[in-house]
Amino acid sequence: MSLRRILSGCGWFLGLVVVVAAQAPLAPPSAPPQNPVTPAKAVLGKMLFWEEQLASNGRMACGTCHRPEQGGADPRRQRHPGADAVPFTADDTFGSPGVERRASNGDLARDPRFGVAPQVTPRAAPMVLNAAWAPELFWDGRADGRFVDPVSQQVLIPVGGALEHLVLHPFLDAVEMSRPGRAWPELVQRLQAIRPLALATALPPDVQAALASAPDYPALFAAAFGTPAIQPTRIAFAIATYLRTLVADQTPWDQFRRGNSQALTPDQQAGLGWFSNEARCHICHPAGLFTDHGYRGLGLVPVTQDPGRGGVSQQAADLGTFKVPSLRNAALKTTFMHNGRFTTLTQVVGFYRNGGGTAGPRDPELAALGIDALQTQQLLDFLTNGLVDPRVRLAQPPFDRPQLWSERVAPGSPRFGVGTAWAGGTPQLLADAAPFVGNAEWSIGVDQGPAGGSALQVLSLQEAAAASTWFGVPLYTAWQAPHAVQWLSFDSTGLATARWPVPALPGLRGLPLVLQAFVPLPGGAVASSQGARCQVQ
Repeated sequence: MSLRRILSGCGWFLGLVVVVAAQAPLAPPSAPPQNPVTPAKAVLGKMLFWEEQLASNGRMACGTCHRPEQGGADPRRQRHPGADAVPFTADDTFGSPGVERRASNGDLARDPRFGVAPQVTPRAAPMVLNAAWAPELFWDGRADGRFVDPVSQQVLIPVGGALEHLVLHPFLDAVEMSRPGRAWPELVQRLQAIRPLALATALPPDVQAALASAPDYPALFAAAFGTPAIQPTRIAFAIATYLRTLVADQTPWDQFRRGNSQALTPDQQAGLGWFSNEARCHICHPAGLFTDHGYRGLGLVPVTQDPGRGGVSQQAADLGTFKVPSLRNAALKTTFMHNGRFTTLTQVVGFYRNGGGTAGPRDPELAALGIDALQTQQLLDFLTNGLVDPRVRLAQPPFDRPQLWSERVAPGSPRFGVGTAWAGGTPQLLADAAPFVGNAEWSIGVDQGPAGGSALQVLSLQEAAAASTWFGVPLYTAWQAPHAVQWLSFDSTGLATARWPVPALPGLRGLPLVLQAFVPLPGGAVASSQGARCQVQ
């Protein structure tokens, strides 16, 4: 019998050796002195992190792509067709869907890769749990510890501000949450007008308690910072503070290390032994945080497709290397590697067991794992069960969160009726953006219209009777009810946009709206879209 097989049956011994050599339990992460952690700041950051109203379409929040119960990553894995814009070719990656492409004036625009559908990020969303210890963030580490005020360009945190540096990026990114040309004054103005988390339900108790005494964002900023002024730096400080509270340090491995010999099963203890010996996982994922915060090349993609860290550092040695993620709670993810190549830990371990990839630069430590099938299963048992914090898996405090509007209202769900076609197809109503009080950018698009032609978009408070028609076309919007109309012009691709700003009037909440579009055609004929229902939030 091989020595490895003998040790596999004595996993408790390996676990004991590791626990004797282990460090003390994780200490709380430190915060930069310029941004100390306070409860009021943390709960404000929690609301901002889950605030979909900050996205240009009201369907995206920071938390949309970073869900605790998914290990702090994104369960929505979608294909990005790469630089060639052709899906199912060698340069494809898998990332997160964001917002639809728009022009700088807010009009919908057709993207060469995604059309009128949400754009997809070229890299998978990294985990944010336990990110407070990281000296740099993003897969390529471009968010370093130096935080600069995006308005004054003054350095506010010279060291230790990677989280502050990270969190402001998505709000102005034209793929993730924004449109080109959006500026901070617009976001500040929106925060001053909206009701906090108006689109969300099932608000956590700490959020409910904060809103009971401070029902709007100026009051929440006053509670956190002393004055009601809303500034980008304060947004960054609040969200970074919230992320520093997301410390997942109650895994079975943590309990085992603290002396509970029953916290890990014998198989999991054996898996821990393989992790720290033959499998050599500990080289890049040392015990504790289970990451060395370094950058490694795994041979996944050629550097011409993604330079990784080298694109930031401009150092040849960094080309094709990417940040080493933590393995804590990794089993909850459904997308792995920077390009989203794998969907299970079993695939990931199989990749390493076979020695990694050959498409790009490879780290010198990368070699086939010296473990057999049984040992691989024990390693997977340890990673899948021993390194998952049950509070994260169950979304319990501090990892609890609200339910998002985009989780309740799926794209296309408010449509009803049947449109009528013209020679070029049936007009499609693009009505997935959230109409909330204070949304000056709410807009509804019409696709598949005649290039250079016109459309009439109707917004009403009620539907018409089934017998209501216009030139023989069924009307899903009642002309006899209060309504508004806009004439639209289709661009050269057959896409048009109508903007319907929602005033900051609380009395509008709950107002039902019905929309439909009509396209006059030569000879007096009319094509129509389906109807769409929505409600002001």
